[in-house]
Amino acid sequence: MTRFLAYAQLVRLPNAFTAMADICLGALATGALPGGTLAFICLLIASTSLYSAGMVWNDFFDFEQDLRERAFRPLPSGRITRGAAARLGLLLLLTGVAFAGAADQAAGSDRFRALTVAGLLVAAILLYDGWLKRTAFGPVAMGSCRFLNILLGLTILGSPIPTWGWLLALAIGTYIAGVTWFARTEAHVSNQNMLLSAAAIMLLGIVLALAVPALAKYADADVAPSIGFPYLMVAFAGYLALAVLPAISRPVPQRVQPAVKRAVLGLVLLDAILAAGLVGWGGLALVLLLAPAMWLGKWIYST
Repeated sequence: MTRFLAYAQLVRLPNAFTAMADICLGALATGALPGGTLAFICLLIASTSLYSAGMVWNDFFDFEQDLRERAFRPLPSGRITRGAAARLGLLLLLTGVAFAGAADQAAGSDRFRALTVAGLLVAAILLYDGWLKRTAFGPVAMGSCRFLNILLGLTILGSPIPTWGWLLALAIGTYIAGVTWFARTEAHVSNQNMLLSAAAIMLLGIVLALAVPALAKYADADVAPSIGFPYLMVAFAGYLALAVLPAISRPVPQRVQPAVKRAVLGLVLLDAILAAGLVGWGGLALVLLLAPAMWLGKWIYST
């Protein structure tokens, strides 16, 4: 059990449900189910594997820093060796790419759209973890990873990604870029101006998300958005603000880290609300993914 916990912490197991939510959003938004069930399962495995790989490589490359600041984590504490982490990270990347290719086959696509997106995602993950996270481009790089994960979910039909799908991916990617910036110095006392700017980027992502159902409706008359969608988005922004504003007012780790956790797991809520905005109230079923994420979060850290 102790060994399982170490690996669960290494891959940030609660956060894996946010990756699943992206794929579920794509499946619902494109109307791919139940016909595309096999492709959906393959994409779920691909996305979860690639996300988990990103977490493993994050800790692999942060080993020296974690020795100084987070000695309790699996690698600096010695519960998992760096060699074992590298092998696991490589295996997860290969698994993700393989299942993306399988999704293309299941969808009957000869353009290898899922495989292409997965390959780009692998490159983005390694660039972020190995280099870009320590530069000013770190938040943008992480946002790009989530942008690509949304696109991965939208490849489920094997057809070109619609215009509204690109806006959907941009909205989520922008939101995550803001979250990443907000979390950048979570282990120390953060800069208030930086947190304010990061919160503004998160808000920009939410504003972009507001336009997605309207664009989808314009392009496809069959889209049936929930009339409550704008109100749900406002409620989501308020839910974030309850944690983000106290963190900005007093930017200590004890406030910033819970705000980051809420924003990260809140992505499941955002995906669910966007699903409702595209397919109606049934899209809110994605919220169910929060239950295992929050339950696991009692024992396994998310940041």
